Amino acid sequence: MTNYQRRFLEVINYIETHLDTDLDVNALCQHAYLSKYHFHRQCSAFFGMSVIKLVRLLRLKRAAYQLAYRENGSILDIALANGYESHEAFSRAFKKYFDKSPSDFRDTPNWAPWHAQYDPILTLRNNIMSNTDNFNVEVVDVDEIAIAVMPHRGAPNRLGQTIQKFIEWRKLNRLPPSKSRTFNLVYDDPNTTAPEDYRFDLCCSTEQSAEPNDYGVVDSAIPAGKCARVRHTGSDDAIGIVVNFLYTQWLADSGYDIRDFPIYFERISFFPDVPESEMITDVYLPIK
Repeated sequence: MTNYQRRFLEVINYIETHLDTDLDVNALCQHAYLSKYHFHRQCSAFFGMSVIKLVRLLRLKRAAYQLAYRENGSILDIALANGYESHEAFSRAFKKYFDKSPSDFRDTPNWAPWHAQYDPILTLRNNIMSNTDNFNVEVVDVDEIAIAVMPHRGAPNRLGQTIQKFIEWRKLNRLPPSKSRTFNLVYDDPNTTAPEDYRFDLCCSTEQSAEPNDYGVVDSAIPAGKCARVRHTGSDDAIGIVVNFLYTQWLADSGYDIRDFPIYFERISFFPDVPESEMITDVYLPIK
């Protein structure tokens, strides 16, 4: 990553940790080490959008996650926590990007309209991360972990609905992240897999058997064995760069082979409970 790219990554990180404030352009300029006379033009050129639109998209993403995955908090509270001065201003902005009011989205989330609007930020984060070659890889021995699994099968942009169901099941079974570790089993690359063939499992550790249920949750286990582990700090938008690094550059140089189990993530800290720049995910590649 070049110093120039790192400057703008700092701008994004600063915005993400101050979404509930009236963002100060002078502070953003200081983080980018840019003159305020050139800041807006350089940001627009680098981000592919104005700073104002970037802020709006990041605020609305966090708000949408809070609406979909966190029951506590009124819509007004969520609006204020994301820098909007009123319920009405938040609702207008939200409906423009999601084609639904905040209350309708909370009842039946639909992420499809959002993905097209958000794609420039996804592309930006991948471009920045693709120039990073300093991932710290540890080889660790993992004990077997009993897990409850909710499979997601189908288009990645429908994963949010499966996440909602899994959160409901965990609440019913008193398995919050504070008591039960959270994992994802990642079978397919969404960039190369047909949407209808995409497979992704939502999991949590458990000491009890999953009783028969209407959610499709079943018992399984993460097997014991060696893994290559990378701690990824930041948004999921660019986590695929870490996965590709392990499968290609690191594996080719390591002398290890892959075990017959998919790569998996352990979620250490979650968005929207922490800013995206502070999310922590451990990526495990099973090896032998």
